[in-house]
Amino acid sequence: MSDSLSLRDKYLALIDEIVEATLKGKISSAEQVYQMLLNSVTVDTGEIFEMVLSDRINSTQQQVDSEKDDLKQAKATRILRASKTIQTQWQRAEEQNKTRGAIASAIKEITTSTADEQLAVFLRVIDQNQKNPLNLQQIQQLGKSLGQYAQANSNLQEIANGVIRGAASWQRIQEHLVSWMYERQESIGFGGVPGENGPWATWAKNVKSEFPAALFRTLAREESVVEFAEGQKTLTMGDWVEMAIALQYIQRGLVNWFDQQPYNIKAGSKLSISTFLTFAVIWSYLAVGFRPIANIYGDACSLVMLQILRTFSQRQYFPLYGGLFASFSGSYLRDALDYLDEPLRRAEGTQEKARILTLLGYSQRAMGQYARAKGFHQQALEIARIAGDRSCEIANLNHLSRACVEEKDYSEAIDYSQRALILSRQAGDAYGGQSQRTGEANALVNLGYSEVMEAQQREDGESESYEMPINYLQQGLKLSEQLGDIQSKALCLSSLGIAYQVIGESSKAIQNLEDGFNTAQVCGDLYLQGLNLANLSETNYSLANFERAVYTGCLGMYLLNQIASREWHKPASLLTILQRQLGEERFQEILQSSRQKIIAVIGVDGYDYIPQLLETYGNGK
Repeated sequence: MSDSLSLRDKYLALIDEIVEATLKGKISSAEQVYQMLLNSVTVDTGEIFEMVLSDRINSTQQQVDSEKDDLKQAKATRILRASKTIQTQWQRAEEQNKTRGAIASAIKEITTSTADEQLAVFLRVIDQNQKNPLNLQQIQQLGKSLGQYAQANSNLQEIANGVIRGAASWQRIQEHLVSWMYERQESIGFGGVPGENGPWATWAKNVKSEFPAALFRTLAREESVVEFAEGQKTLTMGDWVEMAIALQYIQRGLVNWFDQQPYNIKAGSKLSISTFLTFAVIWSYLAVGFRPIANIYGDACSLVMLQILRTFSQRQYFPLYGGLFASFSGSYLRDALDYLDEPLRRAEGTQEKARILTLLGYSQRAMGQYARAKGFHQQALEIARIAGDRSCEIANLNHLSRACVEEKDYSEAIDYSQRALILSRQAGDAYGGQSQRTGEANALVNLGYSEVMEAQQREDGESESYEMPINYLQQGLKLSEQLGDIQSKALCLSSLGIAYQVIGESSKAIQNLEDGFNTAQVCGDLYLQGLNLANLSETNYSLANFERAVYTGCLGMYLLNQIASREWHKPASLLTILQRQLGEERFQEILQSSRQKIIAVIGVDGYDYIPQLLETYGNGK
């Protein structure tokens, strides 16, 4: 084909050439067509080729439809079939060209960066939040290409080596990604007794490289990830990249697996949430540990953590009304909020940031950090409003209402809940989305709860003063049940239980608090579980049902302590009073008689820790 021909004529000639060769039997496979297109159509002129091919297919189709002569129609049909083969192979070639273009662009971006910037640029290039993210095969291709540009012992060479080793580590782990679930008798999750069982130990045994294996062993033993990172004095960038590739693909593989579990949608999403949060916090621990050694690694860990949270914030099951502790217990939660907070301060205001701040705010409130929680929610509220994320805006109004209740600022709590209710109903009418209806259910609950607490503060003993607030609570419960929203239902039942406790209707209080505890177990909210148990202990104590008061008080105290909530002091105080009133011997008899029921919820280690908690409370008074 002559260079003097226009691009349109050039591509028409190419199509004619392929069609003619097909009709003459010179093309034996679609692969030949694919290779001809790759060699002849440039990336930046694909749209012109596509337009020319579409015109040719349309004109040939018209000829097939209108031709009366059987021989001419048969030839036109063969030309149409050949043209459609070109169309199919062009779609394939276009994808390959896009990949080539993306990789070429990525190589240019990385190689033209300074040595100190190359790792961060590489991480942004392989970020799965991009519109057309690179898959593992393409990332491997990128790694090989970087190796061709690299000088020996350079950062580029280290990144290239790390990609190759990381992909190999993931492929070895992939075969054992979920095998540990079938080897354990207890419930699925990342917790449990430290040691040789569970996911981290399984993956440590199957990965061949020492650095990721050592990290997995640290996690399996529940040792400090921060201290582990601080000890990596001879870490190379290749080691870091290998760990990053393997760890990210483990997290994505688990989320994909959990998301696809048809047997229990609620359990699947609960485990996906747990996975997102677990890996985000691991990366935040690594960021803190690596920063004293090399800022480049600390900053890179923070970047990966934010990428994970950004992906999580876009999932349908992102818990706008849940907390970070839903997946954690023990030492893993203690510093997580601080570690997540620091890199978030660097992130620009985005919808994703608003949602992550909402999550952190809820968790801070559970821990008793009310001022800090309100700060998170105020910031999230402003960002959500600018971003037009109405569901997130409503959620933060609801959270601010609840935080004000904790500070006994009931008029402000009522104001926030009323604003949430108005906005959710406006949004519900405008968009008809379930998330807005969820916001409405929470707003009704918060309005009713705030008004109950305000009436109690006024020492208003008139039952009529509580009728409307309790009606709001019941409306919220009914709506949450209609929506099938387990998290909101748990909050509704808990709030109703407390309301009935306030007005002295103990039997209704116990029923709602027990239902609230069971519902909170389903959604994995440890804070609501602990609160319901603590309030059950108080109600049972008021009815002189001391056995039940001890059982629920011990459970509530333990769970609240596990998420670092200051609320654990309330059941601890009541249990201390019970110890004194019942006598140590009788108290221990009741505790022993409840042993099996307690172990069923918090395990043997949890049961054995109860006396230590009571002693800690007694010493700290």
